[in-house]
Amino acid sequence: MKAIRVHEFGGPEVLRLEEVADTQPLGGQVLVRIRAAGVNPVDTYIRSGAHAVRPALPYTPGLDAAGMVESVGAGVARVGVGERVYVAGSLTGTYAELAVCEEWQTHRLPDNISFAQGAGVSTPYATAYRALFQRARGLPGETVLIHGASGGVGTAAVQLARAAGFVVIGTGGTDEGRKLIAEQGAH
Repeated sequence: MKAIRVHEFGGPEVLRLEEVADTQPLGGQVLVRIRAAGVNPVDTYIRSGAHAVRPALPYTPGLDAAGMVESVGAGVARVGVGERVYVAGSLTGTYAELAVCEEWQTHRLPDNISFAQGAGVSTPYATAYRALFQRARGLPGETVLIHGASGGVGTAAVQLARAAGFVVIGTGGTDEGRKLIAEQGAH
């Protein structure tokens, strides 16, 4: 299979398209045929060597993606072969035609969401969820101020907060951004 590989830490120029051996899932793992991969900012920090995580070289980058379940290891019950999924992390990297993920890293992707959209779901929504419900411990009826509410994480935060019954006030740096915030139901 083809995969983007990193042999040394650095800028985008260290990314190389290479042929690598196919892989198979072990027990509790899922093999996903990648249809779209997201570029998570953390991927760029790791690739540059600026992140605390420094994988052994060479490695295949990529945390976020969406695709089809190709095969599953023993004991996998959450998803099945042929299902559409998005992934939140992987064991082998998602900048490849195939990626091995732990079962808990795979999530069903509804048919009305494209693979490209699915590849961008995990990081913004997980970040927004963590901020609203785990860190702030927000409750329905409370007011929340979301700075940058027209960006990826901000849009996710507005949607999650509104769904949870918060009163949402959002900020945006452009007229277009402020229009999007209002369309999402924030003040």
